[in-house]
This record gives sequence, structure tokens and C-alpha cells, in this order.
Amino acid sequence: MKNRKPLYTRLMEHSSMGRSSFHTPGHKCSSFLPPELLNLDYTELPDTDALFEADGVIRQCEEKLSHLYNTADSFISAGGCTLAIQAMLRAALRSGGRLLCARNAHRSAVNTCALLGIDPIWLYPHSSSSYTGRTDPSDISRAFEENDNITACYITSPSYYGELCDIRSIADICHRNGAILLVDNAHGSHLAFMKENLHPIALGADMSACSLHKTMPVMTGGAVLNIGNSRLAENAKVDMSLFASTSPSYVIMASIDLCADYMLYGGGRKAYTDCELRVAALKEAAGEKGILQPEGCCDPLRLTLNTASCGIQGEKNQLDFFEAHGIDCEFCDGENAVLLCTPFNSEADFQRVLSAINDLSSGSRAAEPLQKPYSPEKVLSLREAMLCPHVRISTVNAKGRIAADTACPCPPGVPVIMPGERIDSEASALLLKYGINEISVVVDD
Repeated sequence: MKNRKPLYTRLMEHSSMGRSSFHTPGHKCSSFLPPELLNLDYTELPDTDALFEADGVIRQCEEKLSHLYNTADSFISAGGCTLAIQAMLRAALRSGGRLLCARNAHRSAVNTCALLGIDPIWLYPHSSSSYTGRTDPSDISRAFEENDNITACYITSPSYYGELCDIRSIADICHRNGAILLVDNAHGSHLAFMKENLHPIALGADMSACSLHKTMPVMTGGAVLNIGNSRLAENAKVDMSLFASTSPSYVIMASIDLCADYMLYGGGRKAYTDCELRVAALKEAAGEKGILQPEGCCDPLRLTLNTASCGIQGEKNQLDFFEAHGIDCEFCDGENAVLLCTPFNSEADFQRVLSAINDLSSGSRAAEPLQKPYSPEKVLSLREAMLCPHVRISTVNAKGRIAADTACPCPPGVPVIMPGERIDSEASALLLKYGINEISVVVDD
């Protein structure tokens, strides 16, 4: 007989392995979230408030989040960071104008642009190694000089590999040009609680989408839309309700409430700064071994190790190496291993990482870029391409065809090629390298 509960069974089997979690969610399946939370799966009732008409306990929780992040306002999302990104782009471009958008945008942003009819002006991040890179302020300045009617600029910081953009400089450039700055801060909700406040809102961003569950003790799907510019907060709930489910999870929202209380009153800030010191020690140990890591300002809690520089290359070899040390990484791309650390990792977890670092050979070669910036031919707008009739074909046979969907590995969820672009030999090779063997293309006339 087939397994009647295949997903549940597999999750239980994985849990029984006892591996150290260095992936999302931030609570690491610890005991922080009380077991009785599962008994609170309610809906909108007279005394439980309603998310998109919040004026009771949910609104009180949002006010607590606003105090925590020092924002003009903050709004809960039970639909992950995707919902916050959707609302952010809707709020910024409601009255029209054009969008500058970093090319390393998550596919949820690309899909939202297609839905809203936004055709971005792409900014290509800089990277000297095998990471997605940072958006440089000078490129944003140049884009404002070369294009008219720019309403907003959208960047991703931190990148999936932990690289942080110069938010303060970018915000200053945007504001001088009368534009607002939107930051996909999905992986950086904790940045407000580091020794130095690195959160985008604190550095001048107008709006940020923060995926709480990735690095904070919140259930998967819990996020917050943080707003620094009060003008943008007026219709934010309406913008969110345009995309959201009418049945948000009270369990997820309650976990956000517990997290906010922990950070404000339960010792959470100290726990995160202590974790920052612990991860810094691991980064130092890796550096002493010559293991390549991203340069410049980076996420203090994200450990990105270029194992290829130590002779371990290929996703399977990376996974085998870390699993042998009892570690589940967030992501292995064949060159780098990404580990997400939070205070809910135990000292035994960190000792496993240190053991893995010590077992890596000393770094002996430079890392090669995984995906060099390039500009494929644009044939259709995002919206046109995604709404056209399309067919799914083998990537091997896709050269010369027009992409009809975001083709990307997830994680990190950054498209290799955008809808409406012609698939050239370079794009085809990258798609195959990432294991994307089929792709949706526009049907030929």
C-alpha cells in the first residue's frame, strides 16, 4: 500500500535525522513557538479582528512592529514576503512612472511587475566573484541621468549570498531625484537588531519587504511591510488586499505577535547581537583557512563559504560534505554553501559548522562568477510575454525562442532570463547548469 501521508511522513523522517538547521525558518523548529499555537487556528471573529480592516488586536500587533522597527507604519503579511513586495510595487507605481529595478530581483517582483504592467529598467549588480552582487550607487545615478519619469527604484539587499548594498547612498540619490526607494529585505529582518542597525528603513529606504520567518522566530509565511514614508502608508492595506488571501492564517499572525514581544521585551535583541559575535568567529575561522567569502559589507548572520576554492565543487559533493557533518544548508550552488544562522541554533550546531570549516582544505583558487551580467535581447514586455499563449519545451531546444515565464532556480529565486527576452546560447547554458531542463516559451506565430 502506498504511504497514505507522504508529506507528513517525510517531514517526520527528516526531523528524526537530528541535523543542524542552517536554513529557513529562523526559529529552527525549536521550542520558542509554544505547541498550543496549533490550537489557535481561528478566523475573523468579533473579538479576533480582521487583517485588512484591522482596528483591534491585529492593529495593536502592527503598532508593536512599527515601534520595533521605528517605522512610520508596519503591516503584517501572512502571505510571505511576496505579498509585501506586491503591495510595495503597487503603492510606488500607483500613479504611473517608471521603475529602476536591480536585475537580481526575486521572481515574485518580476511576476508582480507583469501583473501591474510595469516594464522595469534593469540595473545590473556588480560582482567580482561567484555571487549575485550589489547594485552600485553610481549606476543608479547614471540611470536617473539617462531616463525620464523615474518614480521608484527597487533593489535587493541583502543578496542571497549576504551582500549588502549602500542603502544610505542609494536612498540619497533616489530622494534627490524625486523617487522613492523600495528594498527587498526578505533575508534581512534581523538587521535592525545587529550591533549596528543595518535595516533599510534605518538607512533611508522608503519601504521594505521583510520576510520575518527567514531569520526571526516566526512561522513560515510570516512577513511585514515596513514603511518609512508616511505618505505611502495611507493605502497600503488596500494594496495588500488586492493580492492577498481573504483567509490569512491566525497561527502565522500569532507567531509574529510572539516574535515582536520577544524582541521588545523578552531579551531578543541581546540574543541576536550575541549570535552576531558567534557567527563573526566562524567567519574569522573560515578566513584563516583561506576559504573565500563575499567581500565588503555583508549580513552579519549569513555564512557564505566558497567550497570550490577548497576543492569541493558541485552541488552533490557540497551536500554530501555538509550532511556528513550533520548540517542542512540553506543553499548549495556548486560553488558556494549558504548557511543562515540565528540565536535558535544551539552551540552544538555552531560546533558542527566549525568542524566542517576545519575539515575543508585551505583555499587555493579564486572563485569564478556563476552568472556574469549580460543583457539578452528584449522582444516583448514582461506582461505581454507572460500573458501570451505559451508552450513548455526542452531547454536544449529553446535557443532563439522568447521566454514566457521567469526561469530560475529557487533558491535563490533570481531569474536567469526574464519573460519577453530571447533565449540565447549563454542563457541556455546557464539554465542547464542550474538544472532547468524545461522552459515556457511564447508560441511562434
